[in-house]
Amino acid sequence: MGDWVTVTKGSQACPTASQVTPAPKAAVCEVLFFPDDALPCRFMGNCRRNNCDKAHQATSLSRMLDFLRSAQRSLDICVFTITCDEIADVLFDAHKRGVQVRIISDDDQMASNGSDVARLRRAGIAAKIDNSKAHMHNKFAIIDQRLLMNGSFNWTRQAAIGNNENVVVQDTPQLVSDFGKYFESLWKQFQGI
Repeated sequence: MGDWVTVTKGSQACPTASQVTPAPKAAVCEVLFFPDDALPCRFMGNCRRNNCDKAHQATSLSRMLDFLRSAQRSLDICVFTITCDEIADVLFDAHKRGVQVRIISDDDQMASNGSDVARLRRAGIAAKIDNSKAHMHNKFAIIDQRLLMNGSFNWTRQAAIGNNENVVVQDTPQLVSDFGKYFESLWKQFQGI
């Protein structure tokens, strides 16, 4: 079953390699573990279906979706693929709310069965692909340039309910900044679809 661990305000962030100065305090430091037993029910506590096989309590995926939904200005995503409709739906909703959503994904995976990347692009979400023999194998998102989500988790249904995966969510300014700079360098490098 998916699970998560929250480290509350006042916990030390991951130390720097040199450890010359103390690491800054993080307000958000949470680890989501997968697989979940089931995908979250869209209706959660208000589900009236007799035979609903979805999760009706918080799961790691529902927690991840909550973080993605918290975006108010920007959502920069760099992933191998997106095939989990629950995630794609949150991205569609963010775009409709006026959040600037940008996606970088793998060109081979974008064309694979079940990929949501081209569909997200057709809806007006900015998307680029690596167009390379090598794979775009990053798995991270930056929310409002203040929150970083990264880990082993591919944004797929299999990752949510089948694989042993993790997502670390934290707001350490230096890491958010470093991932942001990396995203911008990739965004300039790759072509739009």
